[in-house]
Amino acid sequence: MKKQFYQERAIFILIIAFFLLPSNKTLSQIENFKGLPQFLFPEFSATRVKMKAGKDLNLLLNYNLVNEKMVFFQKDQVYDMLNQSNVDTIYLSGSKFIPYEKVFYDAHPGVPVSLFIQHRGRLLAPPKPAAYGGTSEVSSSTYITRMELGSQVYNMKLEGDLRVKYDPLYWVKFNDQMYSFVNEKQYLKIFTGKEEVLKQFIKKNRLKFEKADDLLKIWGYTNEVMK
Repeated sequence: MKKQFYQERAIFILIIAFFLLPSNKTLSQIENFKGLPQFLFPEFSATRVKMKAGKDLNLLLNYNLVNEKMVFFQKDQVYDMLNQSNVDTIYLSGSKFIPYEKVFYDAHPGVPVSLFIQHRGRLLAPPKPAAYGGTSEVSSSTYITRMELGSQVYNMKLEGDLRVKYDPLYWVKFNDQMYSFVNEKQYLKIFTGKEEVLKQFIKKNRLKFEKADDLLKIWGYTNEVMK
């Protein structure tokens, strides 16, 4: 009896898993959303979403840099995730995202310093003719990238020559306080008394804050010197 129960349960789980997997038709349709500049990752990924209520979801996700929303692919379209207050953690493309106010942070827990990356981007209009035959870029907020559809928010494709400039904001949590920074000068001010030690480490290793791998090295060393 018990053996039969487990066999039937295993079959049921396989059936459910089959329907959760994207079909060939879905995979074909989602190809239309690959490589779009408003998204953090080049393509949507099957992702585990851990909910605060304890039930996990499996969705095809990406992150919109322009409106700083987690987005999911469903019914041939891309929609904003509107219930992020119910989300505990999203494990997307090797990163750990947690909700914070109206956005998601790419979280790197640490002791005594935790690092958070607020991925964001500015929408750029096509270059305009400038003096002496050159061109100039301007930031634009007039181009529609989202459309309200009842209770859903549909993400439209960017058409033409529109581009997105990646412009992240970094945060560290230290002594139960959140501090934002975008460059070395702002970062060093956070860690009073250790500025010179950190500065020498950055200089010796030729590290740059705009490089993700370098930033993680700086953060790792900060945890060592602040213990």
